[in-house]
Amino acid sequence: MTDKLGIAPPRTVSHVAVLMGGLSAEREVSLNSGKAVADALEGEGYRVMRIDVDRDIASRLQELRPDVCFNALHGRFGEDGCIQGILETLGLPYTHSGVLSSALAMHKEQAKTVMRAAGVPVANAKLVPRRDAAAAHVFPPPYVVKPPTEGSSVGVVIVPPGTARPPEAILAGGAPDEIVMVERYIAGRELTCAVIGDFVTGVIEIVPRADLPYYDFEAKYAPGGSHHELPAQLLPDVYQLIRKYTVAAHASLGCRGVSRADFRFDDTPGGTGELVCLEVNTQPGMTGTSLVPELAAYAGWSFGELVRWIVEDASCSR
Repeated sequence: MTDKLGIAPPRTVSHVAVLMGGLSAEREVSLNSGKAVADALEGEGYRVMRIDVDRDIASRLQELRPDVCFNALHGRFGEDGCIQGILETLGLPYTHSGVLSSALAMHKEQAKTVMRAAGVPVANAKLVPRRDAAAAHVFPPPYVVKPPTEGSSVGVVIVPPGTARPPEAILAGGAPDEIVMVERYIAGRELTCAVIGDFVTGVIEIVPRADLPYYDFEAKYAPGGSHHELPAQLLPDVYQLIRKYTVAAHASLGCRGVSRADFRFDDTPGGTGELVCLEVNTQPGMTGTSLVPELAAYAGWSFGELVRWIVEDASCSR
């Protein structure tokens, strides 16, 4: 990995299909990402086709035959290896990570196993049926209950310290026999870092609005939901350790193109001082409040240069 972000490559692609929307709970976020990407690519001189992905996507792409598919999908079907498998079968070059890496990173518990083996610290967690998580504490509070294969903080429930029994919100989140991940809560600061090709970015701290309990869906996407400190005000050794773990997580999961790693750092008074990686996102958002475009801008790239680099990096067999 390098500390210098090079100039985006010259164009070798002309026709780009931007895949957006889709079937997941993150559909609206994906539509926003896709629009921003498509607008920027048109500004860079590409011929762009905007596709709201449905179950007929294979036949549509087979008919249209773009040079590259820019995957701006988020959540299930878009970043779990499914759309990647379709694109591999069609022989269409696509952006971001491949089938195996996408599926692995999307499953938070499996990703933890791989990252832990690579020396990246992660929070302890268990997979249990939702009804079990709602019936009795799996961990002593505080802890977090979340779907193991969703992003954008969809379906997350935080159980605060001193809670006598699990809140009803756990059972209200889905089917009783659905598997959820119960994860030890890590207090402290929310930090993120990204990899773009062979470049590791700086580190951002995300500070949610004071009335929000954590970096939830509103904090991520609502205007004013949070503010970002870039570079994060950390001791130099902690800052560089986050960058090191970001590279290790990206490599251990086999990510390609762009990925973003999210961390918690407990430097609260009397806290543990621990730094853990919560997850790796292989399809980082590209909305007006998204983190990777901000990290790229801090490194000297415009949004147009970033999406151009992503497109020119596309391939099959990723």
